[in-house]
Amino acid sequence: MRRIFSKQPCVYFLASAPNGVLYVGVTSDLSSRVSVHKQDLRDGFTKRYRVHRLVYYEMHETMDAAIRRETQIKKWKRAWKVRLIEQMNPEWRDLFDETWGAVEDGPADRERRRE
Repeated sequence: MRRIFSKQPCVYFLASAPNGVLYVGVTSDLSSRVSVHKQDLRDGFTKRYRVHRLVYYEMHETMDAAIRRETQIKKWKRAWKVRLIEQMNPEWRDLFDETWGAVEDGPADRERRRE
């Protein structure tokens, strides 16, 4: 399933490759933000290290909640972040469909819907 998230606060992880460089961010428009990262429209970490693969995201009710969660995750050890990613997306697939400009459900989400 593909979804375009607009005005829904979320925390997301980008990776350069499976088990590669990680970036943790927060946004209220996931589809647009990932598109900006993929096109390297802004200078910074993701452009410098070619971190463009959306490997994890979680939605939140409010931006305050998303910011708190991002802050919490950024303090975590790398192994904890990897475990979180692999619970949702064990193959580290890019969850952003550039053709549609939409975010795909992670494998864990698809599995839960089948149950």
